[in-house]
Amino acid sequence: MEIGIVGLPNVGKSTLFNALTGAAAAAANFPFTTIEPNVGVVPLPDERLMKLGEEFNSSKVTPAGIRFVDIAGLVKGASQGEGLGNKFLSHIRAVDAVAHVVRCFSDDNVVNVLGKLDPMGSIDVIETELLLADLQQAQKAMEKLRGPAQAGDKKAREKIVLMETAMAAFNQGKSARTLNLPPEIIEEFQFLTVKPLLYVANTDEANISSALIEPIKQRAQIDHAALVVLCAKMEAEIVQLPPEERAAYYEAAGITSPGLAMLAKAGKELLNLICFFTAGPKETRAWLIPQGTKAVKAAGKIHSDIERGFIRAEIYKYTDLSRLGSYKAVQEKGLVSLEGKDYEIQDGDVVYFRFSV
Repeated sequence: MEIGIVGLPNVGKSTLFNALTGAAAAAANFPFTTIEPNVGVVPLPDERLMKLGEEFNSSKVTPAGIRFVDIAGLVKGASQGEGLGNKFLSHIRAVDAVAHVVRCFSDDNVVNVLGKLDPMGSIDVIETELLLADLQQAQKAMEKLRGPAQAGDKKAREKIVLMETAMAAFNQGKSARTLNLPPEIIEEFQFLTVKPLLYVANTDEANISSALIEPIKQRAQIDHAALVVLCAKMEAEIVQLPPEERAAYYEAAGITSPGLAMLAKAGKELLNLICFFTAGPKETRAWLIPQGTKAVKAAGKIHSDIERGFIRAEIYKYTDLSRLGSYKAVQEKGLVSLEGKDYEIQDGDVVYFRFSV
């Protein structure tokens, strides 16, 4: 599952991507530096993983990762093909969620395509283009559905009613996210504005203006979206430091919650993912899966052979291990359960899969 980083040109998308992944994605001072989407897997910090690794004295500790895609900047008219808009909109359609980077910093050396610092204006430009693209999508769907509907196809008629409702909402500036569309409609028509949304307010290094942030916070509530506030430039600089020096840098800057950690956590929540663990002397590892995933499908996350030959899952809770102090104590208390294929994996489960192929 992937999160697409979108926004107007020069708002800090590629700088943020560089910070997130340490990749060499271009972050030059002109629009469309990023033409093809860059993809990076961002490690998800998890204190539980490190403690499990210590408990089993693991030779290797592997965190789970959130996949971010750096998509080139959209411009006004993108839905009509401006600025290679159709191509970039197709990249957004391919991701599972959207992180919308909003420029909240002033820098005369970085071109502002709006001509002035206007966070809400930039949000409106992007949202309008996505709504116009969705409106076009709904109109095309209507054209295809009319024939079957006139021929008496009941499902086609029902879909036309839903498309009419959606089009009315899009024309009023309402996203598909707010419409509670049936899952099958979301799957079939892939509206851009139905995707989970996260606003990323990209601020100045030493000046986080509440006057700029508060309207974005209010907009996020209206849009059923999340919000993370960070300085991408500073995060990109910190990630270049040796790991042991980063905490001191954050402390000196008065930052108690590193922006990248907040963003990774928000990404996990945005995609409605949970984390389970496998643990042992060779490797302790975190795995991300959609909430509601059954044990047999979680096994397939590790390897298809484990899913195919699934016998049972031995499971205990990380909270029990943390509370009791050791895996041995968890065993002694009888808190290791044996579960079948239909067991629904929970966040914080530590799992050992038994299988035969």
